[in-house]
This record gives sequence, structure tokens and C-alpha cells, in this order.
Amino acid sequence: VQLVESGGGLVQPGGSLRLSCAASGFIFNFSMYGMRWYRQAPGKERELVASISSAGRSTNYADSVKGRFTISRDNAKNTVYLQMNSLKLEDTAVYYCSGASSWGPGTQVTVSS
Repeated sequence: VQLVESGGGLVQPGGSLRLSCAASGFIFNFSMYGMRWYRQAPGKERELVASISSAGRSTNYADSVKGRFTISRDNAKNTVYLQMNSLKLEDTAVYYCSGASSWGPGTQVTVSS
């Protein structure tokens, strides 16, 4: 299974970004797997940001992003998303998606004025 994140970049505080994670692989049924977004800031441990169940009916968020971030998925496109609004300086990190025992390479999100 291959996971590839995209959508990261530089944004001002209060701005928004939408991350995508496209999954591919031989004999891989994306809709069977829960998916998660993690992030790792410089000098800090990797932390779980959000998770979504296989059918997308259940989601969970870290307290630090509740009300600002939304995880979603499109099983027809084998893609999971992370909509990030009201971004703060402390959201700066490399964001990774994970699922089916696989990890993507990550995408950098930098929040700076």
C-alpha cells in the first residue's frame, strides 16, 4: 500500500489548508481501513491529530484541533482529507497520513506571519 500526502504549504495564522492523502496498491480495498492523520513538529514527538473509521461514520480529534480541523474521506477516490481552518503557529509540523499499516512520506505545513 502506498500513501501520498499533498496540500501542505505556507499559510498565515488564521488561514486554511486542505491536506489530501491518496492511497494506492495492488489488492487493496481502501474502504476496509480506518485512516489517521498525525503530525510531528520540530523537536516533538509525533502526535495523532484525527482519525476516521472505514466508512467515515466515526471521527475523532485531538483536543488541540477540535472545532478547527475536519477529517473526511472519499472511498471512491481512495483518498482521505484533512481540512484545517483557523490555523495557529503551533500547527506548524509535518503531517502524515497512516492506515493499513502504512505511512505516507508527509507534507510540511508552516503557519507563519
